[in-house]
This record gives sequence, C-alpha cells and structure tokens, in this order.
Amino acid sequence: LKQIEILLKSKIHEERLLALIILVNRFKKSTPEDSKRITQFYLKHLKHVNNWDLVDVSAEWLLGGSLYAQATPAQVKKTLGSFATSKNLWHRRVSIIATFYFIRRNEFEPTLYIAKRLLNDPHDLIHKAVGWMLREVGNRDLATEEAFLKTSYQKMPRTMLRYAIEKFPEKKRLFYLRSSK
Repeated sequence: LKQIEILLKSKIHEERLLALIILVNRFKKSTPEDSKRITQFYLKHLKHVNNWDLVDVSAEWLLGGSLYAQATPAQVKKTLGSFATSKNLWHRRVSIIATFYFIRRNEFEPTLYIAKRLLNDPHDLIHKAVGWMLREVGNRDLATEEAFLKTSYQKMPRTMLRYAIEKFPEKKRLFYLRSSK
C-alpha cells in the first residue's frame, strides 16, 4: 500500500489511475480482512480520486464491494447517503457509482435511493452517472427502472433522463422526452 500511496498522491493523472486499478485488482482477490484494509485505504485517500474516470474505475469495487460484503442495508444507505450530500462533486459521483456493485447482483434499492437524492444535483457529471446507473438497472429489470422513471422523470435533468432511456425503443424514448421538463 505504501507504493500505491505514492502513485495515488501523484500529480500525474495516469499514475493515480494506475494506483486505483492495482487497488481494485487486489480487492477482487482479497480476503475479507484485506478488503477492509483496502477500503479504509481508499477512503483515507479519496481526495486523490478527483476525476470522473478515477471514480468510475474504483468506486464500484472499493466502496460498493465493501458495503455489499460487510454492511447492513441501513448502513449502506447511511454511508452512500453521506457521500451523496457531500459538497465534493467526486464524492457525490462515488455515491452513485458504488451502487453498480449492487446492480450487478440485481439489488437495485441502493441505486434508486441515491438516484432520488441526486435528482436535483447541479452538475452534469452527476446527471450522466445517475442516468447511466438507472440504465444499468433497466438492463436487468426494466420494470424497476420504469417504476422509478414514472415518479421522477419530470424532475430529472435532461441529460440524466437521456442516459437513463438511451436503450428504450424510440416511441417510448420520445414519450419521456416530450413529457419531461
């Protein structure tokens, strides 16, 4: 971890990316005890995860995987909810991307919970991430995605909605787009 820390603290973006890829690969092969240490290390150094691609390569595994393995549903909501309300753009993105781990295991509640909390986020990079995660929910369970959209699509920023409905049939996409704000 000492060598990874050097890379993670680098001013060079690609070195930080490499550090995170190494951490994710170690996490995937780790014991439960080691995965806790890796997640703690990740959270301690989260200030260096300061670009969309750094979040996207790491949050699913290093936070989402850890929460999935070790936290109760209430703890998941509390942890991700605190990231979702952060003033830090990258922490907010971490909150939604971490839910990808749950989505891949057909558990959608964390994603829907965080998506609802981020509906009014002002930043385009959050709109894209939330829309992407909603689309991933729909790829596995279209009815769940559409149930969320029915209550939220009129409040969603246009970019978020476009990402969420990207793979819908044209007629359905047009319905949502024409009916939204």
